[in-house]
Amino acid sequence: MSLKHPIIAITGSSGAGTSSVRRTFQYIFRRENLQVAIIEGDSFHRYDRAAMQQAMADAARAGNQHFSHFGPDANLLEELERLFCNYGQDGSGRMRKYLHDEKQAAACGQAAGTFTPWEDLPPGSDLLFYEGLHGAVVTDTVDVARHVDLLVGVVPIINLEWIQKLHRDKATRGYSTEAVVDTILRRMPDYVNYITPQFARTHVNFQRVPTVDTSNPFVARDIPSADESFVVIRFANPHGIDFPYLLSMITGSFMSRANSIVVPGGKMELAMQLIFTPMVLRLMENRKRA
Repeated sequence: MSLKHPIIAITGSSGAGTSSVRRTFQYIFRRENLQVAIIEGDSFHRYDRAAMQQAMADAARAGNQHFSHFGPDANLLEELERLFCNYGQDGSGRMRKYLHDEKQAAACGQAAGTFTPWEDLPPGSDLLFYEGLHGAVVTDTVDVARHVDLLVGVVPIINLEWIQKLHRDKATRGYSTEAVVDTILRRMPDYVNYITPQFARTHVNFQRVPTVDTSNPFVARDIPSADESFVVIRFANPHGIDFPYLLSMITGSFMSRANSIVVPGGKMELAMQLIFTPMVLRLMENRKRA
């Protein structure tokens, strides 16, 4: 952790909705005129798309049917921790990008599913912002979480997470339901061992809970809307959180525990603005003092 070079990390599994939280933070950064180094978690995968398919096939032949992007063997977690450590010390570090689709790839003159070359972070950034799978990961060899000044978890209840993943992968990637289910099952051990434990280390968790029947996510025809859900917001340390202010500003909100507030799903972005704006400003004030 660093006063002069703060780090914010959003962590959540594939299909959890971390991208929407990222957009909210980017709005805050633009409004406050902050220069931010943005890191995508996919850029720290160990293999590009073709190599990952080969690595999965090799692992399966060796008897490992659960090799996945969720686990440490498929990621450069040591490099991720090194980036966070170096940035916290002097604002330096190296980054690259993963090119998800043809549009991104064409702009770089590369094939989709590949990485851009490693390069130095732009100098003079106010903070580093990470969004991906492993912002709070801890293993026997790395402790990424200890370097982060603000850790945010995005973790819908599991059936909703699966519904979101099913609809996203089928609509944007052309996968069949069977293919998505196979991916979910293959990733389950790593999900339990490496993804879920992170949410005990985050400073704030956002968990969307639908108010409609999601008992069989594999036949759901649509994703429950924001108006068909609540969001449970849990603070690891509620000291300094102005709950009366939040309750007065967010219509329909209520306290469920001493460290948790529940807001209507449609008010999630407003809640994030109210919660994270003062936190970001506090980081910047501490940076100026440092």
